[in-house]
Amino acid sequence: MTADVRPIAASGLAEWLRTLNTGFLTPTRVTESDVALRAKYSDLARLLGAFDAVTGRCVATFRSFDQRLTVPGGAAVPSSAVSNVAVLPTHRRQGLLTRMMAAELAAARARGDVLSTLIAAEYPIYGRYGYGPAASIAEWEIDVPRTGLDPRWSGPADGGRIDLVDVDEVREVGPALHERLRAATHGAVNRDERWWRLATGLEEMSYRPYKDKFHAVYRTAAGEVAGLAVYTADDHWTDAKVPLNTVQVKDLIAVTPEAERALWHFLCSIDWVLKVRTGGRAPDDLVTQFLPDPRSARPLTSADFLWVRLLDVVRALGARTYAVPGVLVLEVADAAGLADGRYRLDAGSGTCERTEEAADLRLDVSALGSLYLGDESALRLGALGRVAELRPGRLALADAVFRTARRPWCPDVF
Repeated sequence: MTADVRPIAASGLAEWLRTLNTGFLTPTRVTESDVALRAKYSDLARLLGAFDAVTGRCVATFRSFDQRLTVPGGAAVPSSAVSNVAVLPTHRRQGLLTRMMAAELAAARARGDVLSTLIAAEYPIYGRYGYGPAASIAEWEIDVPRTGLDPRWSGPADGGRIDLVDVDEVREVGPALHERLRAATHGAVNRDERWWRLATGLEEMSYRPYKDKFHAVYRTAAGEVAGLAVYTADDHWTDAKVPLNTVQVKDLIAVTPEAERALWHFLCSIDWVLKVRTGGRAPDDLVTQFLPDPRSARPLTSADFLWVRLLDVVRALGARTYAVPGVLVLEVADAAGLADGRYRLDAGSGTCERTEEAADLRLDVSALGSLYLGDESALRLGALGRVAELRPGRLALADAVFRTARRPWCPDVF
Protein backbone atom coordinates (compact mmCIF):
# COMPACT_ATOMS: atom_id res chain seq x y z
CA MET A 1 0.00 0.00 0.00
CA THR A 2 1.43 3.39 -0.98
CA ALA A 3 0.50 6.97 -0.22
CA ASP A 4 1.45 10.41 -1.50
CA VAL A 5 2.90 12.84 1.09
CA ARG A 6 2.37 16.52 0.31
CA PRO A 7 1.27 19.85 1.79
CA ILE A 8 -2.49 20.12 1.92
CA ALA A 9 -4.55 22.53 -0.17
CA ALA A 10 -7.07 24.87 1.43
CA SER A 11 -9.85 22.72 0.01
CA GLY A 12 -8.51 19.70 1.88
CA LEU A 13 -8.26 21.29 5.32
CA ALA A 14 -11.57 19.90 6.61
CA GLU A 15 -10.60 16.35 5.68
CA TRP A 16 -7.15 16.87 7.23
CA LEU A 17 -8.81 17.95 10.50
CA ARG A 18 -11.13 14.93 10.49
CA THR A 19 -8.12 12.64 10.03
CA LEU A 20 -6.30 14.42 12.85
CA ASN A 21 -9.28 14.04 15.17
CA THR A 22 -9.63 10.36 14.31
CA GLY A 23 -5.97 9.77 15.07
CA PHE A 24 -6.33 11.51 18.45
CA LEU A 25 -9.57 9.62 19.25
CA THR A 26 -11.64 12.80 19.43
CA PRO A 27 -14.98 13.50 17.69
CA THR A 28 -14.54 13.72 13.94
CA ARG A 29 -17.20 16.38 13.31
CA VAL A 30 -15.50 19.45 11.85
CA THR A 31 -17.37 22.74 11.48
CA GLU A 32 -16.79 25.60 9.07
CA SER A 33 -15.53 27.70 11.97
CA ASP A 34 -13.02 24.95 12.85
CA VAL A 35 -11.65 25.09 9.31
CA ALA A 36 -11.57 28.89 9.27
CA LEU A 37 -9.77 29.05 12.61
CA ARG A 38 -7.15 26.50 11.58
CA ALA A 39 -6.60 28.32 8.28
CA LYS A 40 -6.28 31.66 10.07
CA TYR A 41 -3.30 30.57 12.15
CA SER A 42 -1.63 27.97 9.92
CA ASP A 43 0.89 28.06 7.11
CA LEU A 44 -0.64 25.52 4.74
CA ALA A 45 2.80 24.78 3.30
CA ARG A 46 3.70 23.38 6.74
CA LEU A 47 0.60 21.20 7.09
CA LEU A 48 1.46 17.85 5.55
CA GLY A 49 -0.89 15.03 4.71
CA ALA A 50 -0.45 11.50 3.46
CA PHE A 51 -3.06 10.49 0.87
CA ASP A 52 -3.97 6.89 0.08
CA ALA A 53 -3.02 5.99 -3.48
CA VAL A 54 -6.24 4.05 -4.08
CA THR A 55 -8.93 6.09 -2.35
CA GLY A 56 -7.22 9.49 -2.35
CA ARG A 57 -8.25 9.97 1.28
CA CYS A 58 -6.06 11.72 3.84
CA VAL A 59 -4.68 9.02 6.13
CA ALA A 60 -1.99 10.89 8.10
CA THR A 61 -1.37 14.44 9.34
CA PHE A 62 1.64 16.51 10.35
CA ARG A 63 2.09 20.20 11.21
CA SER A 64 4.97 22.47 12.12
CA PHE A 65 5.13 26.14 13.05
CA ASP A 66 7.61 28.81 14.08
CA GLN A 67 8.62 28.86 17.71
CA ARG A 68 11.20 30.48 19.98
CA LEU A 69 12.83 28.30 22.64
CA THR A 70 14.69 29.86 25.56
CA VAL A 71 18.06 28.23 26.20
CA PRO A 72 20.41 28.51 29.21
CA GLY A 73 21.56 32.10 29.41
CA GLY A 74 18.27 33.54 28.15
CA ALA A 75 18.72 33.55 24.38
CA ALA A 76 15.66 32.62 22.30
CA VAL A 77 16.59 30.38 19.37
CA PRO A 78 14.39 29.84 16.31
CA SER A 79 12.78 26.44 16.38
CA SER A 80 10.39 24.45 14.23
CA ALA A 81 7.75 23.06 16.56
CA VAL A 82 6.16 19.78 15.45
CA SER A 83 2.56 19.01 16.37
CA ASN A 84 -0.65 17.35 15.16
CA VAL A 85 1.10 14.13 14.16
CA ALA A 86 -1.41 11.37 13.48
CA VAL A 87 -1.54 8.23 11.32
CA LEU A 88 -4.81 6.35 10.92
CA PRO A 89 -4.76 2.83 12.42
CA THR A 90 -5.40 1.43 8.92
CA HIS A 91 -2.12 2.87 7.62
CA ARG A 92 0.35 2.34 10.46
CA ARG A 93 3.78 0.80 9.88
CA GLN A 94 4.00 1.99 6.28
CA GLY A 95 6.67 4.64 6.82
CA LEU A 96 4.31 7.62 6.51
CA LEU A 97 5.60 9.42 9.61
CA THR A 98 9.18 8.80 8.53
CA ARG A 99 8.49 10.44 5.16
CA MET A 100 6.69 13.42 6.70
CA MET A 101 9.39 13.88 9.33
CA ALA A 102 12.18 13.73 6.75
CA ALA A 103 10.45 16.39 4.66
CA GLU A 104 9.91 18.64 7.69
CA LEU A 105 13.44 18.39 9.09
CA ALA A 106 15.01 19.12 5.71
CA ALA A 107 12.70 22.12 5.26
CA ALA A 108 13.41 23.38 8.79
CA ARG A 109 17.17 23.19 8.19
CA ALA A 110 16.74 25.07 4.91
CA ARG A 111 14.62 27.75 6.66
CA GLY A 112 17.45 28.36 9.11
CA ASP A 113 15.82 26.87 12.20
CA VAL A 114 18.41 25.99 14.83
CA LEU A 115 16.45 23.04 16.18
CA SER A 116 13.10 21.29 16.25
CA THR A 117 10.89 20.60 19.25
CA LEU A 118 7.89 18.46 20.10
CA ILE A 119 5.90 16.98 22.97
CA ALA A 120 6.03 13.20 22.57
CA ALA A 121 2.72 11.42 23.12
CA GLU A 122 4.63 8.11 23.08
CA TYR A 123 8.25 7.64 24.16
CA PRO A 124 9.60 5.15 21.57
CA ILE A 125 8.69 7.09 18.43
CA TYR A 126 10.92 10.15 18.10
CA GLY A 127 14.40 9.06 19.15
CA ARG A 128 14.90 7.46 15.75
CA TYR A 129 14.43 10.89 14.16
CA GLY A 130 17.14 12.48 16.27
CA TYR A 131 15.01 13.93 19.07
CA GLY A 132 16.04 13.53 22.69
CA PRO A 133 14.02 14.21 25.88
CA ALA A 134 15.36 17.57 27.05
CA ALA A 135 12.99 18.84 29.76
CA SER A 136 10.80 16.93 32.20
CA ILE A 137 7.70 17.77 34.20
CA ALA A 138 6.36 16.83 37.60
CA GLU A 139 2.95 17.20 39.21
CA TRP A 140 1.91 17.13 42.85
CA GLU A 141 -1.37 16.90 44.72
CA ILE A 142 -1.37 19.07 47.84
CA ASP A 143 -3.34 17.86 50.86
CA VAL A 144 -4.36 21.30 52.10
CA PRO A 145 -5.14 20.44 55.76
CA ARG A 146 -1.68 18.85 56.12
CA THR A 147 0.30 21.78 54.70
CA GLY A 148 0.71 23.56 58.03
CA LEU A 149 -0.40 26.82 56.46
CA ASP A 150 -2.48 29.22 58.58
CA PRO A 151 -6.11 28.68 57.47
CA ARG A 152 -6.75 32.32 58.34
CA TRP A 153 -4.31 33.48 55.62
CA SER A 154 -5.63 36.77 54.28
CA GLY A 155 -3.03 37.82 51.75
CA PRO A 156 0.70 38.14 50.98
CA ALA A 157 2.92 39.34 53.80
CA ASP A 158 5.18 41.28 51.43
CA GLY A 159 2.76 44.11 50.74
CA GLY A 160 1.54 42.61 47.49
CA ARG A 161 -2.03 41.62 46.72
CA ILE A 162 -4.00 39.00 44.83
CA ASP A 163 -6.99 39.92 42.71
CA LEU A 164 -9.45 37.70 40.88
CA VAL A 165 -9.76 39.05 37.34
CA ASP A 166 -11.74 38.30 34.17
CA VAL A 167 -10.42 37.06 30.84
CA ASP A 168 -10.29 40.57 29.40
CA GLU A 169 -7.72 41.55 32.00
CA VAL A 170 -5.82 38.29 31.49
CA ARG A 171 -5.46 39.15 27.80
CA GLU A 172 -4.10 42.56 28.83
CA VAL A 173 -1.51 41.48 31.40
CA GLY A 174 -0.81 37.84 30.53
CA PRO A 175 1.33 38.13 27.36
CA ALA A 176 3.86 40.56 28.86
CA LEU A 177 4.06 38.55 32.07
CA HIS A 178 4.70 35.34 30.18
CA GLU A 179 7.40 36.96 28.05
CA ARG A 180 9.21 37.91 31.26
CA LEU A 181 8.95 34.31 32.47
CA ARG A 182 10.03 32.88 29.10
CA ALA A 183 13.11 35.10 28.95
CA ALA A 184 14.22 33.85 32.37
CA THR A 185 13.27 30.16 32.04
CA HIS A 186 15.27 27.86 29.82
CA GLY A 187 12.99 25.31 28.23
CA ALA A 188 10.09 27.77 27.93
CA VAL A 189 8.59 28.62 24.53
CA ASN A 190 6.75 31.68 23.30
CA ARG A 191 2.97 32.02 23.36
CA ASP A 192 1.52 33.63 20.24
CA GLU A 193 -1.77 35.45 19.73
CA ARG A 194 -3.58 32.20 18.93
CA TRP A 195 -2.50 30.72 22.27
CA TRP A 196 -3.98 33.60 24.27
CA ARG A 197 -7.20 33.76 22.26
CA LEU A 198 -7.84 30.03 22.75
CA ALA A 199 -6.78 30.13 26.40
CA THR A 200 -9.24 32.91 27.21
CA GLY A 201 -12.18 31.72 25.12
CA LEU A 202 -12.12 34.34 22.38
CA GLU A 203 -11.84 31.48 19.92
CA GLU A 204 -12.40 27.75 20.25
CA MET A 205 -12.52 24.56 18.23
CA SER A 206 -15.86 22.75 18.31
CA TYR A 207 -14.22 19.52 19.44
CA ARG A 208 -12.35 21.29 22.23
CA PRO A 209 -14.84 23.77 23.70
CA TYR A 210 -13.64 26.46 26.07
CA LYS A 211 -14.46 25.91 29.74
CA ASP A 212 -14.66 28.79 32.20
CA LYS A 213 -11.81 29.13 34.67
CA PHE A 214 -10.79 31.28 37.60
CA HIS A 215 -7.91 33.75 37.15
CA ALA A 216 -5.87 35.17 40.03
CA VAL A 217 -3.27 37.91 39.51
CA TYR A 218 -0.51 38.76 41.97
CA ARG A 219 0.57 42.41 42.09
CA THR A 220 3.56 43.73 43.98
CA ALA A 221 3.25 46.52 46.55
CA ALA A 222 4.09 48.91 43.70
CA GLY A 223 1.21 47.52 41.62
CA GLU A 224 3.29 45.55 39.11
CA VAL A 225 1.84 42.27 37.84
CA ALA A 226 4.29 39.50 38.80
CA GLY A 227 2.18 36.34 38.75
CA LEU A 228 -0.91 34.68 37.31
CA ALA A 229 -2.74 31.52 38.35
CA VAL A 230 -5.46 29.91 36.21
CA TYR A 231 -7.49 27.17 37.85
CA THR A 232 -10.73 25.22 37.99
CA ALA A 233 -12.52 23.58 40.89
CA ASP A 234 -14.82 20.59 41.11
CA ASP A 235 -18.01 20.39 43.17
CA HIS A 236 -17.69 17.33 45.38
CA TRP A 237 -19.62 17.01 48.65
CA THR A 238 -20.28 14.05 50.93
CA ASP A 239 -23.81 12.91 51.75
CA ALA A 240 -23.35 14.75 55.03
CA LYS A 241 -22.80 17.98 53.09
CA VAL A 242 -19.09 18.15 53.80
CA PRO A 243 -17.09 19.77 50.97
CA LEU A 244 -14.29 17.67 49.47
CA ASN A 245 -13.35 19.90 46.54
CA THR A 246 -10.16 19.83 44.46
CA VAL A 247 -8.57 22.76 42.66
CA GLN A 248 -6.82 21.91 39.37
CA VAL A 249 -4.16 24.42 38.36
CA LYS A 250 -4.20 24.94 34.59
CA ASP A 251 -1.44 27.54 34.46
CA LEU A 252 0.68 29.26 37.07
CA ILE A 253 3.43 31.64 35.99
CA ALA A 254 5.37 33.94 38.27
CA VAL A 255 8.49 36.01 37.76
CA THR A 256 9.52 36.27 41.42
CA PRO A 257 9.59 33.71 44.25
CA GLU A 258 7.39 36.07 46.29
CA ALA A 259 4.69 36.02 43.63
CA GLU A 260 4.91 32.26 43.27
CA ARG A 261 4.70 31.69 47.01
CA ALA A 262 1.72 34.03 47.35
CA LEU A 263 -0.22 32.31 44.56
CA TRP A 264 0.30 28.82 46.00
CA HIS A 265 -0.70 30.01 49.47
CA PHE A 266 -3.78 31.65 47.97
CA LEU A 267 -4.83 28.44 46.22
CA CYS A 268 -4.39 26.51 49.47
CA SER A 269 -6.55 29.01 51.34
CA ILE A 270 -9.73 28.78 49.27
CA ASP A 271 -12.74 27.72 51.32
CA TRP A 272 -14.12 24.20 50.72
CA VAL A 273 -10.92 23.05 49.00
CA LEU A 274 -9.10 20.02 50.42
CA LYS A 275 -6.78 19.21 47.49
CA VAL A 276 -4.78 21.31 45.06
CA ARG A 277 -3.33 19.67 41.94
CA THR A 278 -0.39 21.66 40.69
CA GLY A 279 -0.44 20.82 36.99
CA GLY A 280 2.84 20.23 35.18
CA ARG A 281 5.79 21.93 36.88
CA ALA A 282 9.57 21.73 36.67
CA PRO A 283 10.91 18.69 38.57
CA ASP A 284 12.76 21.04 40.95
CA ASP A 285 9.84 23.45 41.32
CA LEU A 286 9.67 25.34 44.62
CA VAL A 287 6.00 24.57 45.28
CA THR A 288 6.64 21.85 47.86
CA GLN A 289 9.15 24.02 49.72
CA PHE A 290 6.64 26.87 49.98
CA LEU A 291 4.64 24.61 52.30
CA PRO A 292 5.55 24.26 56.01
CA ASP A 293 5.14 20.50 55.54
CA PRO A 294 6.50 19.58 52.07
CA ARG A 295 5.21 16.02 52.53
CA SER A 296 1.68 17.33 52.19
CA ALA A 297 2.42 17.50 48.46
CA ARG A 298 2.14 13.98 47.06
CA PRO A 299 3.96 13.31 43.77
CA LEU A 300 1.60 12.33 40.97
CA THR A 301 3.69 12.56 37.82
CA SER A 302 7.35 12.58 36.85
CA ALA A 303 7.92 12.22 33.12
CA ASP A 304 9.74 13.38 30.02
CA PHE A 305 8.01 16.27 28.30
CA LEU A 306 9.83 18.55 25.82
CA TRP A 307 11.97 16.82 23.19
CA VAL A 308 14.70 18.64 21.24
CA ARG A 309 16.31 17.81 17.91
CA LEU A 310 19.36 19.88 16.90
CA LEU A 311 19.59 20.93 13.26
CA ASP A 312 22.46 23.43 13.36
CA VAL A 313 24.94 22.37 16.04
CA VAL A 314 27.22 25.40 15.63
CA ARG A 315 24.42 27.90 16.19
CA ALA A 316 22.70 25.82 18.87
CA LEU A 317 25.76 25.32 21.06
CA GLY A 318 26.86 28.90 20.45
CA ALA A 319 23.51 30.29 21.56
CA ARG A 320 23.53 29.04 25.15
CA THR A 321 25.83 29.80 28.06
CA TYR A 322 27.77 27.33 30.21
CA ALA A 323 28.40 27.11 33.94
CA VAL A 324 32.12 26.37 33.75
CA PRO A 325 34.83 26.94 31.12
CA GLY A 326 36.27 24.06 29.15
CA VAL A 327 36.88 22.83 25.62
CA LEU A 328 35.15 19.75 24.23
CA VAL A 329 35.37 18.21 20.78
CA LEU A 330 32.14 16.36 20.01
CA GLU A 331 31.71 13.84 17.24
CA VAL A 332 27.99 13.89 16.45
CA ALA A 333 26.29 11.12 14.48
CA ASP A 334 23.08 11.96 12.63
CA ALA A 335 21.51 9.32 10.40
CA ALA A 336 19.61 12.04 8.54
CA GLY A 337 22.86 13.86 7.72
CA LEU A 338 21.60 17.20 9.03
CA ALA A 339 23.81 17.68 12.08
CA ASP A 340 26.55 15.06 11.80
CA GLY A 341 30.16 16.12 12.06
CA ARG A 342 32.85 17.06 14.54
CA TYR A 343 32.45 20.21 16.59
CA ARG A 344 34.73 22.14 18.93
CA LEU A 345 32.86 23.77 21.80
CA ASP A 346 34.68 26.40 23.87
CA ALA A 347 32.40 26.82 26.87
CA GLY A 348 34.50 29.68 28.23
CA SER A 349 33.91 31.91 25.22
CA GLY A 350 30.58 30.30 24.31
CA THR A 351 31.68 29.56 20.76
CA CYS A 352 31.30 26.47 18.61
CA GLU A 353 32.79 25.59 15.24
CA ARG A 354 33.39 22.61 13.03
CA THR A 355 36.82 21.04 13.47
CA GLU A 356 39.12 18.24 12.34
CA GLU A 357 40.59 17.82 15.84
CA ALA A 358 40.45 14.45 17.56
CA ALA A 359 37.12 13.94 19.29
CA ASP A 360 36.71 13.83 23.08
CA LEU A 361 33.20 12.36 23.01
CA ARG A 362 31.12 10.49 20.45
CA LEU A 363 27.34 10.69 20.62
CA ASP A 364 24.18 10.60 18.58
CA VAL A 365 22.31 13.82 17.84
CA SER A 366 19.45 12.60 20.06
CA ALA A 367 21.83 12.37 23.05
CA LEU A 368 23.05 15.89 22.31
CA GLY A 369 19.42 17.02 22.33
CA SER A 370 19.01 15.54 25.81
CA LEU A 371 22.10 17.38 27.04
CA TYR A 372 21.28 20.68 25.37
CA LEU A 373 19.05 22.35 27.97
CA GLY A 374 21.03 21.06 30.94
CA ASP A 375 18.53 18.54 32.28
CA GLU A 376 20.45 15.34 31.52
CA SER A 377 23.83 14.22 32.83
CA ALA A 378 26.63 13.32 30.43
CA LEU A 379 27.88 10.85 33.03
CA ARG A 380 24.50 9.11 33.09
CA LEU A 381 24.39 8.94 29.31
CA GLY A 382 27.90 7.56 29.34
CA ALA A 383 26.89 4.82 31.77
CA LEU A 384 23.97 4.00 29.48
CA GLY A 385 26.24 3.72 26.46
CA ARG A 386 24.71 6.72 24.71
CA VAL A 387 27.89 8.83 24.94
CA ALA A 388 31.31 7.29 24.31
CA GLU A 389 34.28 8.83 26.14
CA LEU A 390 37.29 8.92 23.81
CA ARG A 391 39.58 10.87 26.18
CA PRO A 392 39.72 10.26 29.95
CA GLY A 393 37.89 12.86 32.04
CA ARG A 394 35.88 14.27 29.16
CA LEU A 395 32.55 12.89 30.38
CA ALA A 396 32.99 14.60 33.73
CA LEU A 397 33.91 17.85 32.00
CA ALA A 398 30.87 17.60 29.71
CA ASP A 399 28.67 16.98 32.73
CA ALA A 400 29.93 20.17 34.39
CA VAL A 401 29.75 22.20 31.18
CA PHE A 402 26.21 21.31 30.08
CA ARG A 403 24.35 21.02 33.40
CA THR A 404 22.41 23.99 34.77
CA ALA A 405 21.74 25.04 38.36
CA ARG A 406 17.96 24.90 37.82
CA ARG A 407 16.28 22.32 35.63
CA PRO A 408 14.62 23.44 32.41
CA TRP A 409 10.83 23.79 32.30
CA CYS A 410 8.38 24.04 29.43
CA PRO A 411 4.98 25.17 30.78
CA ASP A 412 3.14 24.56 27.51
CA VAL A 413 1.74 21.67 25.53
CA PHE A 414 1.79 22.36 21.80
